[in-house]
Amino acid sequence: MTARADYGRKSPPEAGARELLDHFAEGDPEEVIRLDDVLAGLEERAFGMLLFLSIPTAFIPGIAGVISGPLVILVGVQLLFGRNEPWLPNFLGRLGPHRRAMTTFRNRLRPWLSRLERVVKPRAQVLLDHPVASAFTGLNLILLGLLLSLPIPFTNVLFAMLLLLFALALLERDGRLLAASWATSVLAIAVFGVLSGSLATAVAEWLHLLN
Repeated sequence: MTARADYGRKSPPEAGARELLDHFAEGDPEEVIRLDDVLAGLEERAFGMLLFLSIPTAFIPGIAGVISGPLVILVGVQLLFGRNEPWLPNFLGRLGPHRRAMTTFRNRLRPWLSRLERVVKPRAQVLLDHPVASAFTGLNLILLGLLLSLPIPFTNVLFAMLLLLFALALLERDGRLLAASWATSVLAIAVFGVLSGSLATAVAEWLHLLN
């Protein structure tokens, strides 16, 4: 039987990305960590953590469009409309990864995070907090989520790396990194979405589902 998450182990409020991954990787490998518990106490930084949790499946072709794409879109929509903290449907808040998966994810990212944490730090936070900037971040994430949902060959790894930049920028409160993420995202959306016509296809499919 799968263990239920320990509700007393909430996210350390000021921890960085690597510390958070360490925190949630500790414990019974078969224990499920509920998303509600992962995000508790992070406030505006919770959007970054939610993006972080969408990254592992984004590296897997096929699964990326089913799990990561919709989750990224959910984050993007909420940023677009100016929410300060993420909202999750009850059924989604009760779900989450096993600690075993968090351990694997942490071990794979550790060398990259060690390098990035030397240059990533809280700065230029107006780019994170201004409503227009937040909406622009949300729009980028919506478009990336739509593209991630499409079976475009050899792009899921690129989009996963872009999501990692956005996640770190939001989690570490680094406005400069966020600006770099915008620039890279706009380029990727233009090349793989607009020029290939894939983005129009994705938008049409989502509008059809909404109707």
